[in-house]
Amino acid sequence: MGINSIERGEIMYCITKEDVQYEALEKMGRALTEDELIATKKQLEFGIGESIGFIYNAIFAEMD
Repeated sequence: MGINSIERGEIMYCITKEDVQYEALEKMGRALTEDELIATKKQLEFGIGESIGFIYNAIFAEMD
């Protein structure tokens, strides 16, 4: 498997709990509580779900 190929089922982008905590520390000056992490996960799922079509359109427009 070369570095210039993608496997079937491969995750192409991921946001981890550590990513979210890093951003919280940068923007809020503190780590999130477990309840805040749960709320953040729900908001990320909704936000990405709502905007994924726009993201795909922007990506594919650059390739077309």
